[in-house]
Amino acid sequence: MSAVSVALLMTGVLLNAAAQLLLKAGTNAVGHFEFSLDNLLPVGMKIAFQPYIMGGMACYAISLVVWIMGLSRVPVSVAYPMLSVGYVLNAVAAWYLFGESLSAQKLIGIGFIVLGVVLVTRSQA
Repeated sequence: MSAVSVALLMTGVLLNAAAQLLLKAGTNAVGHFEFSLDNLLPVGMKIAFQPYIMGGMACYAISLVVWIMGLSRVPVSVAYPMLSVGYVLNAVAAWYLFGESLSAQKLIGIGFIVLGVVLVTRSQA
């Protein structure tokens, strides 16, 4: 895999991970809500114009373009497992930024994810 291909895929993964974190920050800012016909418009507007959520949606849009560029250079059987790196990044970032738990069981699972990504990417060598 070329350096450009790796850079495109990792940029797509990082943007996707950033989008998730921004969406979470946005929902934290908005607070818990229930959708119903009565509050669909006010809650929808509150969510749509929340800055973190807007940033998350922008990251998703950019990540889609970058990801398509990466897919044009790498087999999907290699590219798709790279998305798992986002799980690792988000687990650590959620622990650091939002105080979410990062138990031993989660860390072992993250270790398996990392090992799997390494194995898949090395299969292309």
